[in-house]
Amino acid sequence: MTLLAILRWGIFQEGRFMGRVLDEWIDDSQEFVRTRMPHLIAVVLIALLLMKLLHMITRRMVRLAETHGAGPMRLREVRTLAGVIRATGLTIIAVIAGLQILAAVGMNLGPLLTSAGIAGVAIGLAAQTIVKDMFNGILILVEGQFSVGDTIKAAGVTGVVETMTLRKTTLRDTIDGTLYVIPNSQIGTVGNLSADFSLATIHVSVDYTANPDEVAALLNEIAAEVRGLEAFREVFKEDPKVLGVDAVKGSQLIFTVVFKTRPTKQYAPMREFQRRVRLALEQRGILPGDPLRVYGMNSLTSLPNSESEDKTVSDATAEKPAEQNPFAAQ
Repeated sequence: MTLLAILRWGIFQEGRFMGRVLDEWIDDSQEFVRTRMPHLIAVVLIALLLMKLLHMITRRMVRLAETHGAGPMRLREVRTLAGVIRATGLTIIAVIAGLQILAAVGMNLGPLLTSAGIAGVAIGLAAQTIVKDMFNGILILVEGQFSVGDTIKAAGVTGVVETMTLRKTTLRDTIDGTLYVIPNSQIGTVGNLSADFSLATIHVSVDYTANPDEVAALLNEIAAEVRGLEAFREVFKEDPKVLGVDAVKGSQLIFTVVFKTRPTKQYAPMREFQRRVRLALEQRGILPGDPLRVYGMNSLTSLPNSESEDKTVSDATAEKPAEQNPFAAQ
């Protein structure tokens, strides 16, 4: 009452202009506290609750990655994704809460929403490719399709992933060092060469005259030697397999050998195996396969492993005619 009496002093007395204005302010304040204040409090509480829930979810994502023993690169990607989700979610919550507060205080949001809608359409049409890149980047990170350091095939190129963002992925070609920058929206089918294990298929070609059993035993021996080397002991996931004669092409016998190794670690044992095969074939006197080497029927009958007798049958029609000297005396 004392405060009201002070306010009613002078020009704010009842019946005067400013007194009537003060009365209307008091009525409006009572109406605001009675009807709109609960709505504002509810909006703020719900916004704070959603923000708290968003923080819990993103922290849970990082904690799960740490619990499952994710590598440092993968852990960094999960943290990046969690930060993006947190920032995006906080922005959306803040915008919606701000619009609710402006509506609660009586502001007309029609012109504001119309302007925002027109601007959003213009920005969306201009940056729709960027939006696609970011959405595809989020899916790549969430699904764990590949990580930094993996060797992948994507968008028609092959390379090692150097960096990943929500908009683009960069690949370094392992042959000539070319750096490819691929927008994430162009990444459709991904071939991850660093997932779980790698298979190396080696084709060894020897001459048709070689004994297949002897060659298969030799390849098994060499593969076991390579498997037992100290440098490759931790590389192989299984023992090498010699599948035998895979094909006979002309004068070639083609044997297939399969290595199952740790991801992208198959190249060094493949080189060592092929080096040893070359030396072993020379020591055993086994000819390598040559697609240009051609055997006739007579040659096949004289092969070391042939059971046929070493006999040649002359063909009178194939004999070279006797040479005659036209200047000799008749």
